[in-house]
Amino acid sequence: MKKIMLATDFSERSDRALRRATLLAQQFGGSLSIIHVVDDDQPRRIVEMESAAASDLLRQLQSTVQFVDGVSCDTRVVLADAFVGIARATEEEAPDLLVIGPHRRQALRDVFVGTTAERTIRTVGCPVLMVNAPPVGPYRHVMLATDLSVGATRAATTCIALGLTDGADVTFVHVYDAPATRLAMSHIMPVNEREDYIDEQRREAAKNLAEFVKTTGVQSRRQLVRLGLHAPADEILKAAKDEAAGLVVVGSQSREGVARFVLGSVAEDVLRMADCDVLAVPSTSTSHT
Repeated sequence: MKKIMLATDFSERSDRALRRATLLAQQFGGSLSIIHVVDDDQPRRIVEMESAAASDLLRQLQSTVQFVDGVSCDTRVVLADAFVGIARATEEEAPDLLVIGPHRRQALRDVFVGTTAERTIRTVGCPVLMVNAPPVGPYRHVMLATDLSVGATRAATTCIALGLTDGADVTFVHVYDAPATRLAMSHIMPVNEREDYIDEQRREAAKNLAEFVKTTGVQSRRQLVRLGLHAPADEILKAAKDEAAGLVVVGSQSREGVARFVLGSVAEDVLRMADCDVLAVPSTSTSHT
């Protein structure tokens, strides 16, 4: 991971993202590019004032990152709608990773919520790291959520290529389905038959997960399968909490299995609800590592 981009609105939560981006740059010997988006759909005088103020703040951040943290850093103000500006900057600079905070008060507010999240992540061609927790060092436990699809494979291999699993415990989690339990007449199924059926589905899910893990080449500490009794995002985040994972990895588009990682459903729900950091890998993610 040689080039990291940070999108900031100068909020306290963006400061968390800055700290994580700086730690990653130090860990991998990379450089940092910090951008701030100013909404250009305003009177020219306001745009100029906001741009000048943002430039001053960016210069201060650049100085700290370079001379205190020892990380090569450049900054820029982008004039555009929030998600358009971020997408344009990632296209022009081609970073290996885009880092953002979970909430924004001004220009970047709601960038990764609802339809704006879908437009942004599908537009950028790089993985997006949403920093929710205060950074304290390299990730010690990474959880890779998978629905066993091509998109999930891409998410896993991208995370590995970025080096985020280096030195970390790795857990794979797969939310599986038991279709017969949802049928209209399932309530008349004898309890023992229902339990046998669920056990059979669990064994099949565990076998499929083990085969998937082999394709990634990752030495995984644990491989978890969870019956989708609740929404897939809920199951994933509960597993992350139980395992004390510091980073959850999800793919942003997939059409197979119960855990459909279609942004706007599972991936978006994970991004919205997670207390830990989340790496979202677009379906067309490109890596320059």
